[in-house]
Amino acid sequence: MLLDDARILADKLRSSEEYQTYREAKERAYAQPATAALLDEFYALRMKAQAASVAGTPDAETTEKLQKLGELLQFDTAAAEYLLAEYRLNALVGDIYKILAKAVDLDLGALEA
Repeated sequence: MLLDDARILADKLRSSEEYQTYREAKERAYAQPATAALLDEFYALRMKAQAASVAGTPDAETTEKLQKLGELLQFDTAAAEYLLAEYRLNALVGDIYKILAKAVDLDLGALEA
């Protein structure tokens, strides 16, 4: 029963404006090979920076490259729209997670800030 409700929520999420906007923006951004390559590099650098941060060894060079690449992507309309749509979708999913976690008294720590 509960898993059925989760599947219904998943269907609603797939039908949401946030997801539709994200999917369309992603298709536009990745249709351009140069933009796709920059986005792939951006995500690889972001993962590297996050891993270093979690390990307690922040990498200033990676962080600087990530920041510069992020600034460059903001000048590419398709990439900027995609990254904004991704942010909005992640915010929605995060809000859903917070609601579910609160319902079962999970401590979210830093996520609640």
